[in-house]
Amino acid sequence: MDILGYSSYGYLPCALYLLLLLFLSFRAKAGVESPTSSALIQAAIFGTLVIHGIQLHDSVFTPSGFVFGFAQDLSLIAWVGLAFYWFQSWFLPISSLRWVAILFAFICTILPNLFPGTLISPKAVSDPWFKGHFIVATISVGLLSLAAMHAMLMSIQDRALHRQLAIVPNSRAAHWLEDLPPLMTMESLLFNLLYVGFALLSLTVFSGLLFSQTLFGKPLVFDHKTIFALLSWFLFAGLLIARWRVGLRGRAAIRWVLSAYTALLLAYVGSRFVLEVILQRA
Repeated sequence: MDILGYSSYGYLPCALYLLLLLFLSFRAKAGVESPTSSALIQAAIFGTLVIHGIQLHDSVFTPSGFVFGFAQDLSLIAWVGLAFYWFQSWFLPISSLRWVAILFAFICTILPNLFPGTLISPKAVSDPWFKGHFIVATISVGLLSLAAMHAMLMSIQDRALHRQLAIVPNSRAAHWLEDLPPLMTMESLLFNLLYVGFALLSLTVFSGLLFSQTLFGKPLVFDHKTIFALLSWFLFAGLLIARWRVGLRGRAAIRWVLSAYTALLLAYVGSRFVLEVILQRA
């Protein structure tokens, strides 16, 4: 059953994220950010996150039941990623990552208005086990999405340091790269994200495997979603073991992160995209 979609309220987070991006672009031209301006931006991000979160909750847990699709999944992932960035930004010098996190959130909040999702289950909204599983899964994928974006920024930073990217001196791109934390700090934050994200992913995957009947109302089926989820889990596990045993780092670690995250996207977003957009069925 297709849901008609959101009201105009669904476009409010998109508009707020766009305003934030425009304001940040203007501030970048103005020069150094003052403490007052930084606090106002943090407050604006927090307010937008609250509105986006309320809108997401109301559009997924509806009076008709649990409504979901690949677009809602991406929007939730972006929300968790930006929320975690916002929290970490109070303690770490990562303001240069802000624009990327907000841009990702802006793009992802547009999608649910174009692809409103389908009614997955009329009963899931009242099932605490399902809600718990859903929340943990969303947080884990959101954190690992932020880790993947972080890894891509590290790759750009590393290539720029080794003169493999043509960056015009004193350009906006050059100043943006200079504002990034040192690679060692970036790497430390990356693995902090991976540790927490992997722990939650483990809880998500194995609770789904063990309690499939309770959570989803059907016995466990080894379909492509389950296979890609397990593949992603093994890849992330291998990455963290390699980090612990041999100190894996640098480009090899970045490639490993992006490979594992690709498998994760294919499991949690790709399966819904194929069903809804390519096959035109829920």
